[in-house]
Order: sequence, then structure tokens, then C-alpha cells
Amino acid sequence: MGTSEWHCEKRSSFINEDLESAPETGSLSIIVLGASGDLAKKKTFPALFNLYRQGFLPADEICIFGYARTKISDDELRNRLHGFLVKEKDASPEQLQDVSKFLHLIKYVSGSYDSENDFHLLDKKISEHESSTNSAEGSSRRLFYLALPPSIYPSVCKMIKTCCMNKSDLGGWTRVVVEKPFGKDLESAEQLSTQIGELFEEPQIYRIDHYLGKELVQNMLVLRFANRLFLPLWNRDNIANVQIVFKEDFGTEGRGGYFDQYGIIRDIIQNHLLQIFCLVAMEKPVSLNPEHIRDEKVKVLQSVLPLKDDDVVLGQYEGYRDDSTVPDHSNTPTFATVILRVHNERWEGVPFILKAGKALNSRKADIRVQFKDVPGDIFKCKKQGRNEFVIRLQPSEAMYMKLTVKQPGLEMSTVQSELDLSYRQRYQGVTIPEAYERLILDTIKGDQQHFVRRDELKASWEIFTPLLHSIDKGEFKSIPYQPGTRGPAEADELLLEKAGYVQTHGYIWIPPTL
Repeated sequence: MGTSEWHCEKRSSFINEDLESAPETGSLSIIVLGASGDLAKKKTFPALFNLYRQGFLPADEICIFGYARTKISDDELRNRLHGFLVKEKDASPEQLQDVSKFLHLIKYVSGSYDSENDFHLLDKKISEHESSTNSAEGSSRRLFYLALPPSIYPSVCKMIKTCCMNKSDLGGWTRVVVEKPFGKDLESAEQLSTQIGELFEEPQIYRIDHYLGKELVQNMLVLRFANRLFLPLWNRDNIANVQIVFKEDFGTEGRGGYFDQYGIIRDIIQNHLLQIFCLVAMEKPVSLNPEHIRDEKVKVLQSVLPLKDDDVVLGQYEGYRDDSTVPDHSNTPTFATVILRVHNERWEGVPFILKAGKALNSRKADIRVQFKDVPGDIFKCKKQGRNEFVIRLQPSEAMYMKLTVKQPGLEMSTVQSELDLSYRQRYQGVTIPEAYERLILDTIKGDQQHFVRRDELKASWEIFTPLLHSIDKGEFKSIPYQPGTRGPAEADELLLEKAGYVQTHGYIWIPPTL
């Protein structure tokens, strides 16, 4: 047996052992609803392909079904997906062969999202696959991935419950993955949760936030709780402020109509950045049990004080309303800086700055933990900046600590430098998996650690709903800013005056080259 075959066998064995306590698991059917949409083509199917290539989706067990309204054949869907799985001109013969094998695992069913007849047809196709693999009744696994607008989640979930559930429970299961945005405010999110909760048990529902699948985000618990170095420092006595930043150097780019319904807070801050905030601020869980981790995330969210208007700066880049799909008088923010304050023993008085924006001066996402000034600074180096621990989520994944060190030479002068762990340099030859790969695999394994629980979702909306309603009513205005800048100048002033952030002037982190 070759090395790659051994790995595939090991991975397949690992998945089957880890899935359920039952000694046998049957066939696996993954149903992508909204199969003809952008999300499915750009993220869901490529993630499934990568899992297949790594041996996590054995060809003798799996069948992937695409479901959408578009009336196309199996081969037409496969042709549409091909270019998203591999770039033909750059692909090796082996890769092209893998693509071909994977595409032949995909079948397509056309139907409406509220038709029992169409979903019965889908169920029939799934059952035919299960019979072909000789799966014992009740042992098969059905994973429904809703790559769809949230407005049709209730009707689709009702159809799945009525027509497509696993017929009995003998080690098998039916699970549903739902994408964000999960509601637009507290009331709509709770309504959606109630509608889906009446159909499925909470362990069957996987609310996906792909930021929780990112490598450096997943590293947060290890960094915080496996290193003695950080344990005594991670509190209000040592940390001055924490920034969690998401920046894009492009605008809405043809998605203006969609984006205008949500804005930067709903699109990025209330979910992605708030999830990171939870991992940075939460207390140590009792264990790595997913429920213990999610319990601590809920506790820290419930400790956040209500937002004050003077802790928020909103912006909208000039040219945003030139998009014909955006209303002429839109107040939707494309930029926001929000200061969260946590009312507990560990974090009292430490501002958490969540900042996100489009059409800014760079593209990056990072976590920046800034420590307090050194008391009794005998080197008079305060003006050079503070110690900072930076976790670079994208691009060029890295972690580095900004330190003050002696400038090489005869004089006793100081300069800012860093201790640097750059993933591309340190882990050469290691492929960092895409977030969707990890989360889909977690769903198959039944691991909900990196998914959002209902009470966690509720607590997150409670923080932002009053502000969002104020924006929607036009009571809180967005400040214009020029594309390609840092955003409104008022946001930088907020960081300096209200959050006490100290910028390091003249220091630039340069990713190491191989």
C-alpha cells in the first residue's frame, strides 16, 4: 500500500470512528441547496473537493447532490463547477484526474424550495444512493448545506423535515448547516431560530461563521490556555486595549444592492469580529467539550455593557452611492469602529475596539493586543510605542510580539522590533486548510465547537440591535471618507481619546521571506 493510500485509509477510518458511537455508519449524502449560486460554486464545492482529495470523503460512501431552481443536467452543473475546483492551465494530470472523479460524485436535482413533490424527488435520489452502498436502514448520514438567502430557510427546513429526514435512528443522522446573516436584528434572529428550532433539535443545527474555521482563530484557545507566558498577563492589570480589525481595499464591487440591506456591522462586526472577541476575552472553559467552550463565549457576551453613541464612529466611502443598486440617500455604513466594554473582573476598564471597513488603504484582518506602558521607564522609550501581541489572520498568517530592544551599535538607544512566527516560513510545505473545509468536516464529525449556539446568537444581537435600529432610522449618520484612506479621521481620534491606543510611529512589520 502506497503512502497516500495509507493516509486516505487512516483518514477515512478516523472519520468513521469519530462520527458517532455506533459501530457502523452508513453512506454519507451531502446536499448543497442553492447549488447554482456564487457561495456554493466559490466556497462549498471547492471545500468538498479538497476534503475528497485528502481522503476525508471516501468515494465508496459519499454522494453529493446539488439542488436549485435552475433547470440544468448533472453534466451542466459539473461543467460550471470545474473552473472553481482547479485552474486547468496550472493543474497536473493527477489533479485533473481527481477533479474528474470528484465531479462524477455530484448529481443534480432541480426543484422549488417550497414544493413537497420536488423534495420527495430529492429524497428518492438520496435513498437510491443509500441503497447502492448497502447502508443499513437508519445508519445513513444526511448533511444539508443551505447556501441560500436566510429568507427561505424556514420553508426549506420545513421541506427537509417533511420529506428528506433519515428514516430511523440507528447510528445515522440528519444535520442542517445554515449560513449568515442569521437575521437582521434580535427580533428577526429569534423568529428565525424559533422557526427552525420547531423543526430540528439544537444539535442538528450548525450555524456557520467561516471565521471560526480560520487557522489563526482556531489557535486562540491554544495560545491563551496552553502557554504559561500569557496566563498572568491576560487581564486588565497588563493590557491597555485590544483591537480586532478587518480591512478591505475594495468597495462593494457590484454587490451594492445586497450590501445596502445589511451594512458593515451586520456583514462583518456582529458575527466575524464578535466571534474573535469571544475567544480573546472568554474565561478558560472546564474542558474542550464544545458546550463548555460555548458556555464561556455566552458569558462574556452577556458581560458586555450597552453601547454608547460616543463609542461608535460610522463611515461611508465616497462613491458608494454611485452604484445604481444603492439608494441615493443611503445611510448604510461601509465602515465602523465600535468600542465594547466588558463588565467583569478580568476586563473592567479595558476597551475592545472592533473595526471593519471597505475601500480602505489595505487588506488585512488581525488581532492587536496592546500592553500598558512600562512603569518607571529608565530608557525614555515610551514615544516609540508599547509592547503588542499581534495575530495576523489574513493575508500572510503570522503571530508576532512587538518588543523594545537595543539598537545595534555603540550608543544605548532603543528601537521597536519583533519576535515573529510567520506561518509561511515556519511551516514550509504545510497547506493551511480553508475555513470551509474545516467546518464542513466538523459538521460531519458532529463537533459543534466552532459553530454558533442559539443563546450565543441571541446575546450577540442584543449588543448591536439598538445601534442598528438607530442607523436604520437615520438617527446615527455615517461620515463620508475617501476610498484608499484609513477611514474617517474621527475613528482614529476615538482610538486615541476614548480607547487610549498608542500608535507605533515608524515601525512596519515586514513578513519574512523564505
